[in-house]
Amino acid sequence: MNRLYGLYAITPEVPRPMPSLATQVEQAIAGGARLIQYRNKGGDRAARLRTARSLLAVCRAAAVPLVINDDPELAARIGADGVHLGQDDPDPREARNRLGPGAIIGVSCYNRLERALRAQAIGADYVAFGRFFPSATKPLAVPATPKLLRQARRLLAIPLVAIGGITPENGHLPIVAGADMVAAVEAVFGQPDIRAAAAAFDALFDSVGTLKNTISVNRHA
Repeated sequence: MNRLYGLYAITPEVPRPMPSLATQVEQAIAGGARLIQYRNKGGDRAARLRTARSLLAVCRAAAVPLVINDDPELAARIGADGVHLGQDDPDPREARNRLGPGAIIGVSCYNRLERALRAQAIGADYVAFGRFFPSATKPLAVPATPKLLRQARRLLAIPLVAIGGITPENGHLPIVAGADMVAAVEAVFGQPDIRAAAAAFDALFDSVGTLKNTISVNRHA
């Protein structure tokens, strides 16, 4: 199975105090999260290092990759599986040189297909588009559409991630349009039962996959 498929759980900037963030991530993985991103743009660097290491231990135990948002140096220091980069972050080629050929390098492409094409050309392992719906995490993020995903699916060979306000109730739209993964923050870590929230996304991928298979069979009948 493609390891870049399914729920991509991104930790909140300000996680709930209890249980620990490591325990929250453990619950998300138990519910079906296939990729974890540690996102913390501010705060004490030593604290970020401790937290990143604790998350890596959880992810290693579950054989789920951990990527670090924006910070190739932190990813290299703890031996994380990769890094996710935005438009103001280091060039993906620099991250690749720092982290090695096996690292997962993801790139935010917002609503810009040309940025995604370039990211693929210089070695990105996945690209992320969004926001697709109103987002509490990034309310001012540029909007993206399912049409963009359909275009990207025709032109790109690497996995596509959809992000921004995605829930189990609306997530079928980007998945049907071509997303390999849907990324969620509040829809997972902001819910009372994190494991159940992640499991709802996991079930969503199963149901959409069944639908796609049925459509494919009917087309070729």
